[in-house]
Amino acid sequence: MKTRQTEIVVVNPVQPEAEKIEHAASLLRAGEVVVFPTETVYGLGADALQVAAVERIFEAKGRPFTDPLIVHIAKLAELEMLVAEVSERAKLLAEAFWPGPLTLLLPKSPRISDRVTAGLQTIGVRMPRHPIAHALISALGSPIAAPSANRFMHVSPTTAAHVYDDLHGRIPLILDGGPSEVGVESTVLDLSGEVPTILRPGGISLEDLHRVLPLVELHRPVKHVEDQHTNDRQLAPGQMLTHYAPAVPLLLFDDSEQAMRAAMLSEIQRRRVQDERVGVLIADEDRATFESSGAVLYALGSVSDLEQVAARLFAGLRSLETAGVQVILCRSFGSAGLGLAIRDRLLKAASSKVVKN
Repeated sequence: MKTRQTEIVVVNPVQPEAEKIEHAASLLRAGEVVVFPTETVYGLGADALQVAAVERIFEAKGRPFTDPLIVHIAKLAELEMLVAEVSERAKLLAEAFWPGPLTLLLPKSPRISDRVTAGLQTIGVRMPRHPIAHALISALGSPIAAPSANRFMHVSPTTAAHVYDDLHGRIPLILDGGPSEVGVESTVLDLSGEVPTILRPGGISLEDLHRVLPLVELHRPVKHVEDQHTNDRQLAPGQMLTHYAPAVPLLLFDDSEQAMRAAMLSEIQRRRVQDERVGVLIADEDRATFESSGAVLYALGSVSDLEQVAARLFAGLRSLETAGVQVILCRSFGSAGLGLAIRDRLLKAASSKVVKN
């Protein structure tokens, strides 16, 4: 694609400046794409009702048309223009979790292009709680379709600098609102069937959803990595079994604390004998174990503070990638609460390969 100049505009994340928001909205009205922060990750947005603009998202990311987009709204009333029917379950969940990191998958309205939904008869919708995202949608006066603002299948961006690294020369504007708060994408909950099903774990935990809808289930993919291709139509974003991946291999270690640390140390030593530069994503509690290992360390936070771990996860992967490591080792953080979303991202970054003793 043709190289273009990419502008970065710093915006107040609490009280966005109206003229900066209007600048971005005017580009969206003209059929352009614009990057903006949300509480989860940075999004690459276009007016969801302009088909040509939506197609520019796929072009900029190198994303296949088989991967559907999430549409972002600023008011609950806007949901009605996007879906065929707003169910009682959807109303209940929206009241409990919107604005916030929950995407609801519902039967789509006929007015929504198949480009947005990858030809599916469902559409993913969420209401972000970030002030810049809310202001931009409101100023545009139209829903915004927006996946993460990165090259397809690469690590998601949680800062404007991450976006620039991946997409400069491909997009006209990045609104810089500082680091993302949540750090992992929204939970995608499919409400189109009889049983509400999580297709992608994210910023709203299974436990949180159970407090509102006790029958929510977790979708478990049955395909093997080698059977998954980018031309397979995806049910929702983030369904590829290899995704969120750094440019170097990632190994995920899953065992008891002691066994995990021992296995990771052994792998570091083995690779360093071969003169490999090793990166390690650790918890704060692991520092003493790894500080003299010779590996490049990035601490994500305490195992007792999964919100901090999630917020730092993608930044950690990108930091080690930039440090020039040849492999990244990472420990597991369990599956409770936000641990489920963290595990999902690490599993996909590791192509679902887990190291156990």
